[in-house]
Amino acid sequence: MGERSAPQARTFFGDREVPAEAKQGLVDEVFHRVARRYDLMNDLMSGGVHRFWKDALVSMLAPPRHGARPFEALDIAGGTGDIAFRIVRRSDGHARVVVTDINPSMLAVGRDRARARGLDDAIAFVEGNAEALPFPDGRFDAATIAFGIRNVARIDTALGEAYRVLKHGGRFLCLEFSSVDVAWLDSLYDAYSHYIIPAMGRVVAGDEDSYRYLVESIRRFPNQARFAAMLKSAGFERVTWRNLSGGIVAVHSGWKL
Repeated sequence: MGERSAPQARTFFGDREVPAEAKQGLVDEVFHRVARRYDLMNDLMSGGVHRFWKDALVSMLAPPRHGARPFEALDIAGGTGDIAFRIVRRSDGHARVVVTDINPSMLAVGRDRARARGLDDAIAFVEGNAEALPFPDGRFDAATIAFGIRNVARIDTALGEAYRVLKHGGRFLCLEFSSVDVAWLDSLYDAYSHYIIPAMGRVVAGDEDSYRYLVESIRRFPNQARFAAMLKSAGFERVTWRNLSGGIVAVHSGWKL
């Protein structure tokens, strides 16, 4: 008898179970379709509150405003540049940020936005996979990811890569949708995300399916405690999280010590 082949690793694309190696292509197609309306839809879906959430992430990072050398940060899955712009602004131009994203359509939007802001020298845009970052060990002072980790097929692999490219003493911060911890808000938010967000996607972006996937991916993502445990398993220490807007989103923090 011939040897049995190893079972194929599987993961979820929204509510649909798919082979792990197929997820990235499916996610790429979603973000190719939504790239040009991505920032507008973020404003509409959150009522602009996503700006506060991103500001909170960068405030927690607190990039230095001076030093013997530039503060080097990596923003993973940060295609359109929202986090990178905030880091540079918060550091009074002392920081240098590399934005990496697997999706060239998102990166193209980010480059256009950076050029319009005169930030070409402060921000670089590099195509790369979060599960195999194209950077050497110990390169960065900090690594961030905002609303991107749930789209990765192998989250543990991506966390390991973030840990690898950090310098010792470096910090990782992740902003992601999480589990609401306010009873009345939980049911309200669930109804809003299930019915309203896909409808917005249909009307504004002409793409209901992509936004239905994004809602389904939020529901599949680990809650605060389980995601913190994943960070610890990847090697991060002093792991904490901070809930924002009643736990609709959370910022997780970990250090490479």
